[in-house]
Amino acid sequence: MSELWHSHAPEGYVCPFCELLSGKIESPDNLCALTDFIYANDKAAAIMACDGFGNHGGHVMIIPTQHQEALYDVDEDTATAIMLLARRMTLAMKIAWDPDGTSVRQHNEPAGNQHVWHYHMHVFPRYFGDDLYKQLRHRVPVEVRARKALELRGALDQVDAYDDVAHH
Repeated sequence: MSELWHSHAPEGYVCPFCELLSGKIESPDNLCALTDFIYANDKAAAIMACDGFGNHGGHVMIIPTQHQEALYDVDEDTATAIMLLARRMTLAMKIAWDPDGTSVRQHNEPAGNQHVWHYHMHVFPRYFGDDLYKQLRHRVPVEVRARKALELRGALDQVDAYDDVAHH
């Protein structure tokens, strides 16, 4: 969907996740380690994240095995594989670490808090009192939600039309 958005990767970007998946980390700026690798199939891989949040370090990132910068780029088969692997990783976390729960989240573009220009879904083990999300919730008025839902329904029609052209 590159016509609908533009890449934020700087010129000459060396993708740390692609390096990790290749089995050769050569960039001095790459914070990944080969030991971060957990699992891969032909569509998706699971790796340990180099950053931690809160008192409990250690969470997983699910990435496409082929370089795709953001959710906008991910085809449906890969998206399905990512979600299925995320589910498997949450179950693996329950077995391995016995957390009180799990959370997943994903970011796109700088304003969406994306910092690595390869799609990744964070999978967190959660513990009571971990303060992973410190943002205060607030109610959104029904009329505002209704307007936004209408806007998104219209946008979905455009996405579907684009997908029909791009994939046929």
